[in-house]
Amino acid sequence: MEFNGTFELSDATIDEVWLALSDPVMVREALPGCQFLLKVDSEDPDFDELRKRAEEEETQETTVDPEVIRSRAFEEGDHYAAVMSISVGSVNPTFETVVTIDERDKPKMNASGEGSSGNSSFEMSSGMELVETDGGVAVEWWAEADVFGRIAQMGQRVVNPVANRVVKRFFGDIRDRIEELKAAMHEDAESESGAEASTDGETATSGDRDSGDDSGSKGGIVARIKRLLGLGG
Repeated sequence: MEFNGTFELSDATIDEVWLALSDPVMVREALPGCQFLLKVDSEDPDFDELRKRAEEEETQETTVDPEVIRSRAFEEGDHYAAVMSISVGSVNPTFETVVTIDERDKPKMNASGEGSSGNSSFEMSSGMELVETDGGVAVEWWAEADVFGRIAQMGQRVVNPVANRVVKRFFGDIRDRIEELKAAMHEDAESESGAEASTDGETATSGDRDSGDDSGSKGGIVARIKRLLGLGG
């Protein structure tokens, strides 16, 4: 099965959208039916252990702090495990999924993976590219999936609307989070700009003070010498 589309995000920059889509926590929160999304060391993790870890983990919280997001962003070659529940017709499978980030080079990111539930499974590859537009950013995305089991029997006519609904909800949620992220990034930039201006001002004031002290000292010495020599002034 093949899926593709373009999602428009208005009044956004590539940097803002890239940062949002690089955050595993933001992706987890925006992805319908995603119970957890955790970085793992291998492509064959113990999902029972991961469920315990997901319940206990407190550090991976949603945030719009750009520095925190950059520190935990997806990286090329990393593996991530997720548990996802999704409804397809009368079937409601919960997939244990492992995804590998095959390529991450702004503005492109590609991933591949596989997932399985009791009566269905899939293998997939997917990717996206961010394209700057007059009004913001277009996310051009695609996915190819080989589906097996109960869901495969339903055919693409049933699966396609479900996939489109998931994508629409995902990017709609991402859009809202980008608005929050934009405000945080602008505050961060203004803070850095203010700190630099303050440092420059202090340096200039110090320089003027030092320059004035040297000038005054030399002027005073010259005046005293003139008076001693009877030259006036």
